[in-house]
Amino acid sequence: MEGILLPVQSDSEAFYGRERKAKEFTHRAINSSLAEEDNESAAFWHLREASVEVEMGNREQANRDTVAAQALSEGKAIQTLAALVLARAGDIGRAQAIATGLNKQFPTDTMLNSYWLPAIRAATHLNQNNPAKSVEDLQAAVGCELGLPVLFDLGPMYPVYLRAEAFLGLHQAPEAIAEFQKFIDHRGVVLNFPLGALAHLGLARAYSLQGDTTKARAAYKDFLTLWKDADPDTCQVA
Repeated sequence: MEGILLPVQSDSEAFYGRERKAKEFTHRAINSSLAEEDNESAAFWHLREASVEVEMGNREQANRDTVAAQALSEGKAIQTLAALVLARAGDIGRAQAIATGLNKQFPTDTMLNSYWLPAIRAATHLNQNNPAKSVEDLQAAVGCELGLPVLFDLGPMYPVYLRAEAFLGLHQAPEAIAEFQKFIDHRGVVLNFPLGALAHLGLARAYSLQGDTTKARAAYKDFLTLWKDADPDTCQVA
């Protein structure tokens, strides 16, 4: 059960801003998988850490973890998540190359083409300061974005989070609020994935953009309550 429980605990630590502890549990999961000669799982745990790192703003570490993952496996699952992390980290060329290859290799894969590739494209356009295009990209994901991705039990509601960020970039506060609120309303989908905590921060920023200081303070308070024991360097995200 190590391969299941260690990453789950890592997600929980990251959810509460305890990034150092999260890394510790992830590295234990990686070492456990390597000891079992399960390179695919070890690669996935590297990318699980990378997905948290990039959302916390640690792009360089996310890139290093992605390189380590791709050295262990070239499977569809690994390449898909690698492309998303790279897109979020701003490595647009590599992200687009992987996404193009996946689209050509798996043209009839429903979740890939309706969930992951739209998310990768949206993340790419966000990094290119084109949030309007990101919103357009994510239309393809509307029908399945509240479900758990078939490819991984990781990244629930990623398209929703990216759309919320795009609306912030467009200064469309009501639309951003509606998207971030979905993480509060669907906690049973998000579970302990760190985007669920960061959505409170996004909600605070959206209310602030709207000029609603009362609701902005309440949302900031909710976020800071979750992160009351967060690592000091992780708190820079807020």
